[in-house]
Amino acid sequence: MKLFATVLLVVMCLMANEMVVEVEGRNCESQSHKFKGTCVSDTNCGNVCKNEGSFSGGKCRGFRRRCFCTKHC
Repeated sequence: MKLFATVLLVVMCLMANEMVVEVEGRNCESQSHKFKGTCVSDTNCGNVCKNEGSFSGGKCRGFRRRCFCTKHC
């Protein structure tokens, strides 16, 4: 009986994970105009981008490690 309950619980957990649908909107990127130097920290880049205006964050991208600001389109 305990084995049946355990198996049932595991099956229910797996089914619950399958039912979750994540909806992710489109993100737009634009190179930061105020970030200076090589971008090594996504957090620092994001803070600079938030101060630039309507951006929600930022990430370091590319071979030259530039800061790109992101926002939901």
